[in-house]
Amino acid sequence: MNLRRTLRIGTLAIGLAATSLSLATPADARPAPEHRAAHSCITPKGHDAAAEARGRGAGDTRAISANEQRAIRKQTHRILERKGHVVARTSATVPVYIHKMLSASGAGDVTQAQIDAQIAELNQDFGGQEAAGTAADTGFTFTLAGVDTYRNNQWHADKQSTSYRSRTRLGGKNALNIWLVDFNYLGIATFPWDYARNPGIDGIRVQYSSLPGGSAANYNQGKTASHEAGHWFGLYHTFQGGCTATNDEVSDTPAQSSSTTGCPAGRDSCSLPGLDPIHNYMDYSYDSCYNQFTPGQSTRMDTMWAAYRA
Repeated sequence: MNLRRTLRIGTLAIGLAATSLSLATPADARPAPEHRAAHSCITPKGHDAAAEARGRGAGDTRAISANEQRAIRKQTHRILERKGHVVARTSATVPVYIHKMLSASGAGDVTQAQIDAQIAELNQDFGGQEAAGTAADTGFTFTLAGVDTYRNNQWHADKQSTSYRSRTRLGGKNALNIWLVDFNYLGIATFPWDYARNPGIDGIRVQYSSLPGGSAANYNQGKTASHEAGHWFGLYHTFQGGCTATNDEVSDTPAQSSSTTGCPAGRDSCSLPGLDPIHNYMDYSYDSCYNQFTPGQSTRMDTMWAAYRA
């Protein structure tokens, strides 16, 4: 099948000759590890009030059990010990590669202005600029490293995702790849500890209409990418583990029993101290409700970056 790929790096646009690519799954691609690694977060688009899932229906299909949490903690500790790392405040620039996965007719396109606005949104959210005094400046900044475009109906609909990601991913373990697709979710992310097992699929997939100015009602300010990038840095949902002391392993995000829909002020779903963190980027609230990562989440990102992406 002939594909047309256009690559833009900085202000330089390069048209590449049509290339014949087989859409068959590579022989060494194993669906089970791909499912395990890729589905750290799946946020469906359809509303399911009973599930209270960010206006997107049911929650994750890539659940993290308490046993797996413990295993990941031990693994992270061993890696840091082996590296001899003393985890410190991170100040890192993350190169971002945007992959526009269009249909053969060009559906699913976004403008360069939307892409620039998405990068600005990431910098605002991870820079703690929305809630002065409470939001953490995580120390991570983002710079656009490249934009490329593919026209393929299957890839546009997020079919054969292991194949298309491994064929199109750019950069190293510190590079955030964002594939813009049209699927049944708003976002799907990989976790940093899954990179070593399958680096070719590392990154996040985002519903193209969730970019700033897009058509996804209540979710068109670009904050889906910030939420998914939070997972890419190693954050769990704030409702991970429900009403437990361990919860998301971050001490300054109060426990909550389930995800949030909308922006319900005063929601308190657990008997443990604190109201539900509905304004946190790692809940499922409306984009307009989001305004912060916490200092504890910033510290966790520092740890995960040192272990898996530095």
